Amino acid sequence: MRIDTQRLLLRPFEATDAADLLAYRSGPLPTCFACRRLQGMEAARHEAEALSRDGEYCLAIVCKADGRVIGEIGAHPESTAPGEAPADTFSPCWMLNAAYQGHGYALEAARAFFDYLFRVKGARRIYAYTEMDNHRSQRLCERLGMRREGVFVEFVSFVSNEDGTPRYEDTIQYAILKREWQDR
Repeated sequence: MRIDTQRLLLRPFEATDAADLLAYRSGPLPTCFACRRLQGMEAARHEAEALSRDGEYCLAIVCKADGRVIGEIGAHPESTAPGEAPADTFSPCWMLNAAYQGHGYALEAARAFFDYLFRVKGARRIYAYTEMDNHRSQRLCERLGMRREGVFVEFVSFVSNEDGTPRYEDTIQYAILKREWQDR
């Protein structure tokens, strides 16, 4: 599965993507991705190999100008109970190398990926969570035409305080329906 945009290629991860993966997953990350931080090349190789097995719903974001993997975007259909209608709701997440932020790459990748989910994968609804202090992700959701649906106060903890207690974060939920995507 490959998605071409003007400046990007979204494609399945490959084992050879380990160095680029390490470049953006070893530095500071939003707390929601703290558990995805990589410690060294060996961990990056294992992660690239694992990600390569999910080429339908987790894609590497490749910058055409230099051929580097600059991030990732993915979403799996939410499961439903046996006998229910097929899953048509997705909650994507995205991560971009800090060196490539601020150039519209995340928006370009997300637009293409959302279009893929709506057109090809039969999505009816796409929603995203972002922490209250992740203003870049909030702006991205808004630029994608997603509406802010609510704030979950002290919703989840990804990291601990200095004393070892969980640090709970307020989380905003954004969403867009297929009909809204088509009308924008």
